[in-house]
Amino acid sequence: MNRQRLRSTAWTATVLLIGLAAGRRLGRAPAKDLDTVPASRQIVHDAHDAIISADGSYTIVMANPAAAALFGTTVEGMIGSPLARWIESATTGHGPDEMLDYFRAGSGRAGRRATDYAVTGLRADGERFPIEGSISRANEGAPFYTVIMRDVSERKRVQDKLTRSHDQLRQLSAALQTIREEERTHIARELHDDLGQILASLRMDLTLLQQTDGMTAESLRLMNGMEQNLLTAISSLRRIATNLRPRALDEGGLYFALRGLRDDFVERYGIPTTLLADEAELRLDDSASTAIFRMMQEALTNIARHAEATSVTMNLFRSDGDLLITIRDDGRGIRPEDMEKAESLGLIGMRERVWAMNGEISITSDEPPGTRIDIVVPVSGHMV
Repeated sequence: MNRQRLRSTAWTATVLLIGLAAGRRLGRAPAKDLDTVPASRQIVHDAHDAIISADGSYTIVMANPAAAALFGTTVEGMIGSPLARWIESATTGHGPDEMLDYFRAGSGRAGRRATDYAVTGLRADGERFPIEGSISRANEGAPFYTVIMRDVSERKRVQDKLTRSHDQLRQLSAALQTIREEERTHIARELHDDLGQILASLRMDLTLLQQTDGMTAESLRLMNGMEQNLLTAISSLRRIATNLRPRALDEGGLYFALRGLRDDFVERYGIPTTLLADEAELRLDDSASTAIFRMMQEALTNIARHAEATSVTMNLFRSDGDLLITIRDDGRGIRPEDMEKAESLGLIGMRERVWAMNGEISITSDEPPGTRIDIVVPVSGHMV
């Protein structure tokens, strides 16, 4: 708070100094204000933030030592030089004219107006660096612009480093998802092709054995029990293999895999579920089909665990090069704090899959009762 108060005081004093200077030139400086000049100059001189002022032609008329140090020069070297020598627009790359015009739109109010901005500074040796601060215009008399600024190079370096680290983590997450899907596919095929065939062969042998002559009632009872156990094992094996990797994804594509997911969800949880989709719009390559299937699977899992819903609707349709996905339920609705929980791994996984496809996801409960998930993913490069 003290630092902010110092900045505000320094800015006010600076504008006062400029106003007094203008008054002197115009021969109308109030005598009662002249006593404030030495104290105001000292405030500006001692301020830790860089402060400069420019006239209507964008020529610097005042600079404090902090500004000279910021730009690697002297106060004398800055006064009289054009503002464009030291500051350029970060968006246009031109001089301060565009920058000041941007803020001038709101400067017609009475009094003074400070506006945050971010531009690029130019040191005396030509080095460019990011600047953040505020710019204000004194509306009384001749136009004067006061700029209070600070070097944010270190903060920008930290932000860039965090951004790179975040991107690397996201790439790692996508790579781990790919490896996980490959392992799931491999295990599912092993279970279905090897263990599944062995169990089916055992059941056939047991059936032939039951048909032989001379079997006692006790033997037949034991064999019937063995057959039931084999049937249960085969059913469990198929369920586990399907959860690992639905064969419909490989044999029929995304549309039929989603139909199977819907049917299994209804059978297991008894929640009526509607799938609105067109098979022709869901002919995508394996990576996109798998990612979208897992998104839908995770959404249904969350609904089953937390929503207490009585109905669910899944809608998928193409719009230009994007696939628009909506999952809605009529349950108790998701709370904002639920979406921020560290243990909400399902939602985190959904977001990561969407972001890995350069898509967008929105989870809301704005239409009570229930929760709505909207996903948009570009699929123009994934068509088959």
